[in-house]
Amino acid sequence: MLYLVMKWIITVLLSLLGTPILAQHRYWAADYDSLNAVLRHQPTDTARVRTIRHMLDVVELTEPRRRTQVLPLLDTLFQLNARTRQLDEAPYRELQAGVQLWVSATRYPLAMSALHQAIELFDAAGHPVPHLLIDLAPLYNAMHETAARQAYFQRKLMQYRVERALENQAACYLVLGGTFRHRGDYNQAISYYLHAADLFKGFHRRLYANELMVAGTTYAEWGNPQKALHYLRQASGLNQKYAINGLQRFFGQQAVGKLCLQQGKLPEALRYANLLLETARLDSVDGAQFRAYGLVFKSQVLLALNQSEAALPLLTRAQHLADSLRMPVTARPGEFALDATWAHYYTARHNDAQADKHWGLAYQKATAANFQMLRLKYLKQIIRFQDARGAAEATRVYARAYFNLLDTLNEAQGSNLVALYEAERTEQAQNAQIVRLRQEKVMQAMRLRQRNQLLGVAAAAILLVSGLGVAVYRQLQVNKQTLAQLRTAQHQLVQSEKWAFVGEVSAGIAHELQNPLNFMKRFAEVSTTMVDTMHNPEQKNGLEQEILVGLRQNLQEISQHGIRASAIIKDMLEHSRAGTGQREPTDLNELIREYLYLARQAPELREKTQAVAIETHLDPVLPLVSVVAPDIGRVMLNLFTNALYAVVQRQHTADAAYVPTVHVSTAARPGAVELRVRDNGIGMTPEVQARVFQAFFTTKPPGEGTGLGLSLSSDIIKSHGGTITVESGVGRGTEFVITLPVA
Repeated sequence: MLYLVMKWIITVLLSLLGTPILAQHRYWAADYDSLNAVLRHQPTDTARVRTIRHMLDVVELTEPRRRTQVLPLLDTLFQLNARTRQLDEAPYRELQAGVQLWVSATRYPLAMSALHQAIELFDAAGHPVPHLLIDLAPLYNAMHETAARQAYFQRKLMQYRVERALENQAACYLVLGGTFRHRGDYNQAISYYLHAADLFKGFHRRLYANELMVAGTTYAEWGNPQKALHYLRQASGLNQKYAINGLQRFFGQQAVGKLCLQQGKLPEALRYANLLLETARLDSVDGAQFRAYGLVFKSQVLLALNQSEAALPLLTRAQHLADSLRMPVTARPGEFALDATWAHYYTARHNDAQADKHWGLAYQKATAANFQMLRLKYLKQIIRFQDARGAAEATRVYARAYFNLLDTLNEAQGSNLVALYEAERTEQAQNAQIVRLRQEKVMQAMRLRQRNQLLGVAAAAILLVSGLGVAVYRQLQVNKQTLAQLRTAQHQLVQSEKWAFVGEVSAGIAHELQNPLNFMKRFAEVSTTMVDTMHNPEQKNGLEQEILVGLRQNLQEISQHGIRASAIIKDMLEHSRAGTGQREPTDLNELIREYLYLARQAPELREKTQAVAIETHLDPVLPLVSVVAPDIGRVMLNLFTNALYAVVQRQHTADAAYVPTVHVSTAARPGAVELRVRDNGIGMTPEVQARVFQAFFTTKPPGEGTGLGLSLSSDIIKSHGGTITVESGVGRGTEFVITLPVA
């Protein structure tokens, strides 16, 4: 009673004070390859379906190799779901169709339509798909549908803000930030990047760091190095803290290197260029692409150091990589300024014709990609180049295009080079501080009331416990006397039951041993009389040979009944030893194959079971069970031998169409494994079925069974924490079902 009162008091305290809940980032931080390794060792179909759904949530379809890997993964998901009926396949069917069309690389509009439908179905199911939304951006780029991309993601952002789907909101802000950056609208781009970062911070550390990094690089391009350095340092710290590698680490190193180059810190920029090439060398997935970016950046640094001869081999290698990989002017690592760098190289070598050619290529590619930021940058550099070589007309044409584009961009953004969302973030932080102070004030008042309530509850509890203590003390004195009486009665009851059990077992053993001993005594007396007859001269008359034959038969009978008595004693000893061995994790299927073979090779059944059909259906992914293997093998041998005996017995009286069959199967069940042994033999009556596990009970003829096999089997299974049951009917066979807990 005292324990219950204290438990109630603790429960009240916890319910009043409450406990904090820590946020988890593990789901979205999972790596596709790590999940694939986990998938290979999942024991059940249900767990494999969950893992595959997780893999599809975090996969990045922008990587071509991932698109080819996802298709067989989806086929596996559908096969598993046909058995488990665990999920609605409709969105995954649309996803499969979209990826198949994307892989073909010629049917992008159809692929986009299928992926849009998949996202709508995921939205209807309330299942967030931020990675799938982000993966749509490069598909829009491949189709040169910049306006359609912006319209789609602005519409989806509005929908997700109404539905409060934060993960999908973050993805939309990310893609829209890239859209505005390509158009050269740095103000809007940075605002969207920072908004995405704030949302990703709550569930996805890698993308949170990535958006801070992209905001920093965009500030650098806009001309605000202080802001750029602020966000790049934040992103670098997060990359190091959470051990983020691959593209994100490469992009961060490249961004800092470019900022150093922009500020004229050339030795530091060269150090970052070498670091980029080392990172590319160590990357086993995107190493070739990273190497091309690193070679171009190092060439830019060398050109800034007036080392044009050293830049030539680097640019040549970068060109070979770009041609073989078909690299666009902008991709996931950012701007790929190969043509612009060639132009700088040829300008340094005073080869104006080649420089003009490469400036034209760079500007054409930026225009085709609708990358306004690059167009503005390249126009400024082309104007300087044309003016330096005295091409007045070309300078005027490019200058007109530059100022027209610049006017368009200036209308969309302010002139203070600070994104609007920076001010919004400051205001949001102030509002959050005000709300937090108000909440703290309310919480203080609540805690004061709770403290007063607790004091009252504690005082009442002390009085209650004091009264209960007196009652409990008195009750304990009474209970001590009662307990002593119960222990005395229990000891007497245990002794009575022990001797009753000994008497029952002794009677059973005596009864079972009496039959073979009576036979042995009778045959011994007959043999003695026959020997006396041989010594009687009056009755010899040629009967010696006949008497010797009879003696040999009697001795064989005595031997057989002695063997039967020995078998009874052996089975009783096995009863006493069952379950005393060392348990080990065991493959039940291998144990079944071994003892099924032994059962068929038994001398008394070998000739009779040749026509018996043995059917096995063993679960290939059956978990291990912790058992004493010889004991469980003894159980299997009993069940297999009994099944073979039953079908052989029925074969004696059945018609020619009867096929004696023994069926053995295993299957995994929640927390256990199941073994079934079924035969189509003679079957059992209800009376026999009720006594089948009793010691010394058998339906076999005298001399063929001790009646201890199934009793011993039942004891062994129970000692392992399992169950054994039987279902049977006369003329329709018998089935034994065993369950054992998994290891």
